[in-house]
Amino acid sequence: MARRRTGGLLRRHLGTEADRATFHTLHTASLMTGALRTGLTAESAERSVRHLRSLLAAPAVALTDTERLLAWDGHHAAHAVHAGELARRAVDDGATTVLDHAVFPCEDPYCPLRKAILSPLVVDDRVIGTLQVFGGLASAALVRATEEVAGWVSGQLELAELDASRTRLMEAEVRALRAQISPHFIYNALNAIASFVRTDPDRARQLLLDFADFTRYSFQRHGEYTTLEEELRSIERYLVLEQARFGERLQVTLRIAPEVLPVTVPVLSVQPLVENAVRHGLAQKAGTGRITILAEDHDREAVISVEDDGVGEDPERVRRALAGDESLDSVGLGNVDERLRSAYGDDYGLVVETAPGAGTKVTMRVPKYAAGVRP
Repeated sequence: MARRRTGGLLRRHLGTEADRATFHTLHTASLMTGALRTGLTAESAERSVRHLRSLLAAPAVALTDTERLLAWDGHHAAHAVHAGELARRAVDDGATTVLDHAVFPCEDPYCPLRKAILSPLVVDDRVIGTLQVFGGLASAALVRATEEVAGWVSGQLELAELDASRTRLMEAEVRALRAQISPHFIYNALNAIASFVRTDPDRARQLLLDFADFTRYSFQRHGEYTTLEEELRSIERYLVLEQARFGERLQVTLRIAPEVLPVTVPVLSVQPLVENAVRHGLAQKAGTGRITILAEDHDREAVISVEDDGVGEDPERVRRALAGDESLDSVGLGNVDERLRSAYGDDYGLVVETAPGAGTKVTMRVPKYAAGVRP
C-alpha cells in the first residue's frame, strides 16, 4: 500500500519559504490582535509579548508604558529592572534609538544582551509606551523590523482607543436619552399612581412595582446593547403605566415572533419609539388611540415597527428630528437613528412614515448576528 507523504504535501501547499514566513508573521500578529485591542495594560502586554518576541526572533522583548515595565519575555530577565528607565529615555527621545550594554549594565561579563532597540508606541501623536528589543547585535534589519512592529502595535492600540471613545460616546448618548425621557415619564407616572392610592390601593401598589422595575431598567448603567426581550419587557411596564393614565383611550397590540426575542438591540432603542407614539400620536388625539408593536422574523434580520393612529407629523419636522435638531420635542429619534447606524451601518437607520392626520409608523431593522454586537 502506498503511503501518503503528508509533510511534503503540506510544505508544497504552503508554497515557498517566503510564503511560509508570511503565513507565520500574519498568524503571529493575529494572536496578538485581541489583546492589544483592549489597550496597553499589564494584562494585554503579558498576552502579547511572547508573540512579539517570536515575530522579531529576538533573545528578549519588553513592553512598557511611559515609566514602568508591563511585560518581559526572553532570556536574562535580570535586565527587566532596566525597562522602566529605558522607557523614560525613549519617551524623551520620541524616536527609535539603539543603546549599548553600558546603559543597562549587569554583572555577567558574558551577557549576550549587548544592544537594546527602543521604539516608542504612539497613539494620537502621544507616546504611551515602548517596545524594547534586546539582543547581541542591532542590525539595520532588526532596527527596521522593530520600528515596523512598534508601528503595527501602535495602530492596534489606536483602534483600542477609538473603540473606547466610541463606547464613551454611546454611553453619553444613552445618558442624554434618559435625561430626555425621565422628566416627562416620571411626572405622568407618579400622577397616575397617586390617582389610585385611595380608590384602588392594590392597583396603586402594583403600578408602583411596575414603575420601580421600569426605572431600574431605564436608569441603571447598561452596556451598549440588550436583548429585544429585555427591551420589550421594559416597554410593557411603560405601557401599563401609561394605560393607567389614559385608561380606555390607549389601546395596545403587541405581535412578537418568539424567534426574535434573543436578538441584540441597542439599549433604549425601541422604547423611545413607543414613548413618541404615546406623546406625539395619542396624547394630542381626541378619543381612543391605538399603538401596534410588531417584531417579525425576516430571515437574517429582525424587523421591529411601532405604529400609532394618532395625529401624525410633518415629514420635514421628522427629517429634522432624525438629523438631531434638539429644538424639536422628540424623544430621541435622532439619538436612536445614530446609534443604529453606528452599530450596524447606514443601511439600518430608522424609517419613518407619517403625514398630518395619518398617524405614524417607525420601523427599524437589526441583523440577528453582527460582529462586536452583544448584550
